[in-house]
Amino acid sequence: MLLQAKGLVKRFGKLTAVDGVGLEVASGSCTGLLGPNGAGKTTTVSMISGLLAPDEGAVLIDGEPLAGETDPKKRKIGLVPQDLAIYDELAARDNLEIFGSLYGLRRDELDRAARAALELVGLADRARDKVKTYSGGMKRRLNLAAALLHDPDLIILDEPTVGVDPQSRSAIFDNLEALRRRGKGLLYTTHYMEEAERLCQRIIIIDHGAVIADDDLRGLEKLVPASRTLAVDLEGEDAPWLPALRDLAGVESADVAERRLRVTLADLARAPEVLGFIARHQPLHHFTTEKADLESIFLTLTGRQLRDA
Repeated sequence: MLLQAKGLVKRFGKLTAVDGVGLEVASGSCTGLLGPNGAGKTTTVSMISGLLAPDEGAVLIDGEPLAGETDPKKRKIGLVPQDLAIYDELAARDNLEIFGSLYGLRRDELDRAARAALELVGLADRARDKVKTYSGGMKRRLNLAAALLHDPDLIILDEPTVGVDPQSRSAIFDNLEALRRRGKGLLYTTHYMEEAERLCQRIIIIDHGAVIADDDLRGLEKLVPASRTLAVDLEGEDAPWLPALRDLAGVESADVAERRLRVTLADLARAPEVLGFIARHQPLHHFTTEKADLESIFLTLTGRQLRDA
């Protein structure tokens, strides 16, 4: 396993910011770390990347514990921080040369790495332009390029799309998917479910520093009744057959409001039987299955709105 974080704990005075968080990232995969602002995502990332020492727990890279500020295993990690770590008054290429020198890259290595990183993030044609002329999305893409110079095996991204326009966000996602296909392991923190849906094979949700769910997307959706709900448009408000529908095996609830029938099932495998029952009582023109989002998953797990920090 490329990355293993085991029982990470971090305290700041009386505040326990991270409380026993564990996660794994395999090569060629993306693990999402989701939660509301203030949930402990950045503190967790800081411990995994070696910026903060955990009070308890351990971080393992390729099965070996990460220890100390000068541990050479840190060279396997590329960190894309939430706050932009680039110099506005310098050109993009000059920024990368500074970061490359910090990684100890030789001139020929740095030249190749900088050109490859700028090409990947779509900034090769703006390499000599000052960063202050860049859009917010371009700056985010340069921030990613800086983390790739030393060809890390593990790339940690702490909410890398904050303040980014949709076009740049899509470009960043394309870059990350390309890196994953090359065998890189990605740890991606966000509070946007749609980002995790696109990028992540496994999703970990944390709240108040603790893991409250750890599964793939399909497994998380099963936690939420909305993901097992059929919505059927009716021709009228009357549904005298509704009590009989409620008595069907696998039907947890069935209610009608504003000519829309919502049926919550114990398992979506029951959907054909339920739809067949409805079709025998009225023409069936349109139905959908309602999809869970992070808001509804979080509400189900905690009883609170996502950003009630």
